Amino acid sequence: MHVGLIRAIGLFIGVAVVLLVAGWLCAEKTGLQFAVTLVVCAAILVHLFGDSLALRAMRARPVGEIERPELYRMVRELATAARQPMPRLYLSPIRSPNAFATGTGRRAALCCTTGLLRTLDERRLRAVIAHELAHIKAADTLAGSVTVTLTGLITALSALALVLPLGDSEETDVPELLGGLMVALLAPLAFLVVRAGVGRQSEFRADEQAARTTGDPEALAEALLAIEKGMRAHPLPRRRTLLPAAHLMTTNPFPTGVWRLFAAHPPTEERVRRLRELRRDWDLG
Repeated sequence: MHVGLIRAIGLFIGVAVVLLVAGWLCAEKTGLQFAVTLVVCAAILVHLFGDSLALRAMRARPVGEIERPELYRMVRELATAARQPMPRLYLSPIRSPNAFATGTGRRAALCCTTGLLRTLDERRLRAVIAHELAHIKAADTLAGSVTVTLTGLITALSALALVLPLGDSEETDVPELLGGLMVALLAPLAFLVVRAGVGRQSEFRADEQAARTTGDPEALAEALLAIEKGMRAHPLPRRRTLLPAAHLMTTNPFPTGVWRLFAAHPPTEERVRRLRELRRDWDLG
């Protein structure tokens, strides 16, 4: 069984337990019923929309071979080399350079931003695509889809907690207090979901697999540095709707500010160092 599948199942069960306990502590039977409803809704959302929420957040649209023949050819060649089905291709109109993959099997999708296609040449773009294909093959995208759905649900609940009355007390300050406590609990929970759902080791594994698929570790190292430079020139808009999808991207799109706490990626410098060490090991070998 893939590590990504195990992580996805464990993550969903863990969040479900936390929500059930929190519901009982906040409003006993009523809270528990509300939490059960949330868990069931989350399961439905994961099944139906888990692989498309990130695409919608990035305003991505499908592209075919006629529109982008070179990109289509590149992905097809790399998928064949990696012995895996070719994913559906999407293009996001965002200037910030990045890419991400979502879904598994026939529902797998790979999305590039227009900024990425402008920033990288073919050699480095191949390395980034191979990295995302490695995530699909290892089922890291399944855990990522669960993470996107749960994080989006949690951040929406944190906003609702400020306006919905919680608790049965007639005292006006009790609902406000419980709402504040819900916000205080849900924000760390969103942080933990991202960290649990997307292990940093999966990024290192995808980097190494991409290097082996392309035979060029230096290409991915150069691509990571170019993407980071491009993100500084054209930062991704800091919208709440984009936060759940940030962990799916090739590099962390929010390297500064409070949102960096939700970063699921290792530092770019560490990834580049490992890739260049891999190249030196190959040369020596």
